[in-house]
Amino acid sequence: MAGGLVRYLVLILAVAICGAASLFHPISNFHRSAALDVFVPVDGSYKSLEEAYEALKTLEILGVDRKSDFKSATCENVVEVLASPSSTLKDAFFALSVNGIMRCKSGEDVPKDIVSKLQAGVKDAKLLLDFYYSVRGLVLVKEQFSGNDISFGDAEAIFLSIKALSQSDGRWRYSSNNPESSSFAAGKLSLSKLLIDQSLIQTLKTSILKLFDSIQKYDDGTFYFDGSEGPISTTASVIRGLTSFAAAESTRLNLAVDNIVGLAKFFLGVGIPGDAKDFFNQIDALAFELSDTRTVRLTVTYVFHVKYSEGLAVLHPRILNKMMAAKMISVRCSTHLVSSIYCHFSAKKEPLKVKVSTVLGSKAPALNVNLAQALCSGSKGSVINNQELKFDADSATYFLDSFPKNFDVGKYTFVFEILLDELAHEKVYITEAQTKVPIAATGAISIENAEISVLDSDVGSVESQKKLDLTKDGAVSLSANHLQKLRLSYQLTTPPGHVFKPHQAFIKLKHESQVEHVFLVKASGKKSELDFLGLVEKLYYLSGKYEIQLTIGDASMENSLLSNIGHIELDLPERPEKAPRPPLQPTDPYSRYGPKAEISHIFRVPEKLPAKQLSLVFLGLIVLPFTGFLIGVGLLSLLTRLGVNIKSFPSLVGAATSALLFHGGIGAVLLLYLDLFTTLKALSLLGVFLLFVGHSTLSHLASASNKLKSA
Repeated sequence: MAGGLVRYLVLILAVAICGAASLFHPISNFHRSAALDVFVPVDGSYKSLEEAYEALKTLEILGVDRKSDFKSATCENVVEVLASPSSTLKDAFFALSVNGIMRCKSGEDVPKDIVSKLQAGVKDAKLLLDFYYSVRGLVLVKEQFSGNDISFGDAEAIFLSIKALSQSDGRWRYSSNNPESSSFAAGKLSLSKLLIDQSLIQTLKTSILKLFDSIQKYDDGTFYFDGSEGPISTTASVIRGLTSFAAAESTRLNLAVDNIVGLAKFFLGVGIPGDAKDFFNQIDALAFELSDTRTVRLTVTYVFHVKYSEGLAVLHPRILNKMMAAKMISVRCSTHLVSSIYCHFSAKKEPLKVKVSTVLGSKAPALNVNLAQALCSGSKGSVINNQELKFDADSATYFLDSFPKNFDVGKYTFVFEILLDELAHEKVYITEAQTKVPIAATGAISIENAEISVLDSDVGSVESQKKLDLTKDGAVSLSANHLQKLRLSYQLTTPPGHVFKPHQAFIKLKHESQVEHVFLVKASGKKSELDFLGLVEKLYYLSGKYEIQLTIGDASMENSLLSNIGHIELDLPERPEKAPRPPLQPTDPYSRYGPKAEISHIFRVPEKLPAKQLSLVFLGLIVLPFTGFLIGVGLLSLLTRLGVNIKSFPSLVGAATSALLFHGGIGAVLLLYLDLFTTLKALSLLGVFLLFVGHSTLSHLASASNKLKSA
């Protein structure tokens, strides 16, 4: 009863933490070598037990035994944390996790304070992570130390406390006071089917499946979860929770195969992370160690080593390994994204070899590997259909020993189908329906009927023509003027005799003054014509000897060439006065690749400031009018108190407005703290303004004065 309860509580928390946290190469020796560089202890130990656990777990999954290098310092830290009554739940959890790997303490010697702390944590926890550290910590105590009675009290109450943090979309909150939810906290709990109502478990299961409504995806079928912690941490957390939930008795998650495959693609597409946390999440999410007979579908990618003759082997995985679990499950993941890469092989009579292995490089089960289709780029049909590959037990590879006659060089997409040989393996492994591998088939291209000739531009008659052997440098000597053309023709054929169009073909003319000109050959790849009449300006009207060089290259062409054909003597018109001159050529042709001249930044010279005394004088002149204004206001107030008559100030709205604007304009003039020219510009506007409002004010005063006199 108690053991089942512990399993179930760990399961729920695994699911919760996962949801709230916010081509492809398998694990190889490159990961093992990189892990030794990423997880480097400082002075024989790691900064924290969390870092120590992530490093130890990753190295353990990769099969790298380095425990003895830092066991002493790490175990000392573990014992200290387990013996300290002031240790936090997180520290206790990671101390027990490290102890499970290092075996620092075992048997019945477990500090009672830690057990009491974890049990109190389950009872009093309000935060999702506190639930996880407490419940999972008690599970680790039960696994590592014998003779401990682990009890949780009211299991349904604990379950409901955790479930209260879930959201309708499958995401979880870290606490009841925090409205923000994420996929990272999709939890870790292990319930008991005997003590917890199955309807509650079914409700949680429905919520978990809704989490996939927010899954992100790429066009190549890669799936991942994103959150504030980043896609790697979030997706790894979700996988831990899903696997832990599916590991419980009587619980089963029916996930779509595309989702399982897509998540595996994501982790296999990350490459080799340089960050320790990402490295751990990658390895931990792809290599779950499953220990019981309950089925848990977990994707682990397989890899294709495609070889043909001496061609380059390229890894491309896609079969997914699903193992079984009933207790807590740990997954390690490592990824390497290869989105567009070609497998090259030579189109000779040698077999196509395909190697299949698990994501960790272990041996695959009995399989049937079929080449369903071989689709050629630019063609609608398939040149190969439903060819089963044979298996070589000595090399553990599958091979196709012959190709059809219509198989030619070029770019292909091989579509592989991998079928499990035994029905029993369907409960352990899962395969993608089809695996598409881009492949470039290479071969030796025949170069025939090569010739070079000089033609007359008007009638096209051949003036001189010579045969060429483009497989070796030639010594052809030709001459032409600006009214003639140069034609270079050849025929490229594939091994089966089909016309071959190279991806790139260039003709280069190099003048004796080292000025070079490159001309692109048409896509047909059969011939190229240079009309010198239209090229005289591009050739800078340079007469003389030009070296002729032909370059032909293609990814499918094993014998790409760079052939020096010979030279041609050109007689071009004199350069007009306004025609562009040829660029200066460096004395050393390789100097163009040398360091460039250092760039020196020229900044504006700072303005010269006047002397401090002069600035103080101007400050006094500026403050003086304002001081006078204040004195005037004071005197005005004093005069008013003394009975001085200020009734002459206009009382009408229009006249009063003009008077106020007039005095305001005079004040604006006093406030102009600008340089002379800017001040003059401003004064030209203020002067016009003051002219009108001042005239209006003074006219009003004059009119009022005349009325008083006439009265």
